[in-house]
Amino acid sequence: MHTEPRPTRLQRTARFSINPDGSTHGENNFAGTPAGSGLARYYEVTLGVEGIPDPDTGYLIGIHELDRVVREHLVELIARTCRSAPETEPASLLPSLWEIASTNTPHRLVMIRWQLSPYYGVVMTDHSQSSARVLIRQSFEFAAAHRLHTPTLSDDENREFFGKCNNPSGHGHNYRIEPTISIPSDQLGSINVQLALQECVNRTLIDELDHKFLNADCPWFDQAKGGVIPSVEHIARVGFEQLAPAIESLGHGLRLEQLQAWETEKTSAIYPG
Repeated sequence: MHTEPRPTRLQRTARFSINPDGSTHGENNFAGTPAGSGLARYYEVTLGVEGIPDPDTGYLIGIHELDRVVREHLVELIARTCRSAPETEPASLLPSLWEIASTNTPHRLVMIRWQLSPYYGVVMTDHSQSSARVLIRQSFEFAAAHRLHTPTLSDDENREFFGKCNNPSGHGHNYRIEPTISIPSDQLGSINVQLALQECVNRTLIDELDHKFLNADCPWFDQAKGGVIPSVEHIARVGFEQLAPAIESLGHGLRLEQLQAWETEKTSAIYPG
């Protein structure tokens, strides 16, 4: 049965470096183009475009075209800002990067993500409305112990269900959490978002969780006091519920969109899902 084609989204990530003097020379397709030397900054920019692929070639757009937009247009603005205003909040550049990318891309731009490090990135998915919001994601870590045990099951049932995680003495994890917050694009530059997020997360979550036995040291997970079992699913939900009002209290239209918690590199939970 033939159906009308629906739009397809194509994403392409370009890796590049900006040298200490702000130059963008050198080429290494594996490590990034432009390549870096010395104490260079290393960034990744991902563009997402949407449209109907060509019925003959199957292409929406050649990936080399998206690479060209980043390397010939976006890198220049980022490099110039690194030279002239290195204290600039990265998120505040996204509207300008969006305008440049959308002007030089033949298809509808639907996403731009600038990853400044493996643990910090900024994202914009809409710049067509005055209420457009920019997303900021930053990772944090804490070490804690917990025991998975519920009073609704017998001791034998708990051991059967939770296995080693039911050890009465508990067991530990190096947790990682990544809150995603958003800010209206017209508020960019009104606050140092990265520093504000760091302070808020450290005060609200990390100080309460780091180097603690969650079941006993943190009321959120002390079941004897009405807390919930400290599964990674509950850590994501409770972390979100605690952090959301703290983020909103910072003003400037800031809002917590979601929180992802990793118990191990292979196991994580996102709330809201």
